[in-house]
Amino acid sequence: MAELNEIIHQPVRLRVMASLVALEPAVEVDFSYLRDLLQVTDGNLGAHLRKLEEAGYITVNKTFVERKPRTYISATSKGREAFQEHVAVLEA
Repeated sequence: MAELNEIIHQPVRLRVMASLVALEPAVEVDFSYLRDLLQVTDGNLGAHLRKLEEAGYITVNKTFVERKPRTYISATSKGREAFQEHVAVLEA
């Protein structure tokens, strides 16, 4: 039997991945939108995003919009696959 993915299994990271994989591939979400959706602090979300990025499950795209820094997040194909496998284990 497959095991739970310890990176994704943490509740905030699970909610991040669920939010991102619900979108079409390559669609990015603004950091602020994700923070507000999940009702977490900037620091908390940032720490979880770093963990997911290190695992290769998400990409973080930092840019400037009208001279203000903006951060956009999207799920990678590896992240989508890991999330689907994790959900399958939960369902089993």
